[in-house]
Amino acid sequence: MIRLLACLVLGIWPLAGSAQQLGGPLSTGVVESTVLVVSLDRVFTESAFGRRTIVEIESATAELAAENRRIEAELAEEERLLTEQRPSLAVEDFRTLANAFDTKVQRMRDEQDAKARAVSARPEEARRRMIQVVQPILREILLDSGAAVILERRAVIDALPDVDVTALVIERMNDRIGDGSALETAPEDDQ
Repeated sequence: MIRLLACLVLGIWPLAGSAQQLGGPLSTGVVESTVLVVSLDRVFTESAFGRRTIVEIESATAELAAENRRIEAELAEEERLLTEQRPSLAVEDFRTLANAFDTKVQRMRDEQDAKARAVSARPEEARRRMIQVVQPILREILLDSGAAVILERRAVIDALPDVDVTALVIERMNDRIGDGSALETAPEDDQ
């Protein structure tokens, strides 16, 4: 009888160990905790999506700055030529040209300001887009871990490193969307 019981225990023991390997929270690589934390800033700056977006925004900013310098140089040259013409022009003719120049300067300033606002809005738009993409990943990690909540790292005073799932979120995000280039052409409602 003892022999039979020993055989049963020894026979069942390996099965109990392999049950955890078949599925459940421990097999997903996610720590079991009721509270997890994630740094969305790190997800943005360290994910392929975020890195691509940052490079694009920096490039757009540099292009806009170069365009502004070019326009400024062109306008300065135009103003210089207008100033040189002033002595040879009638007062009304000069006033007409000066008013046209001022109108042009204001129009170009308004256009460049609109471009600058659009470039300035891109980081926030990209972060909103990232949240849309990362939300299902966070939900999946929440369910895999058996946690009740995932908190933004900035809202947490202190936490053990084991409950920080940021690296896992970045890994899954990179696996699912890569640098996110395909998202830019997809309608937002489909994401």
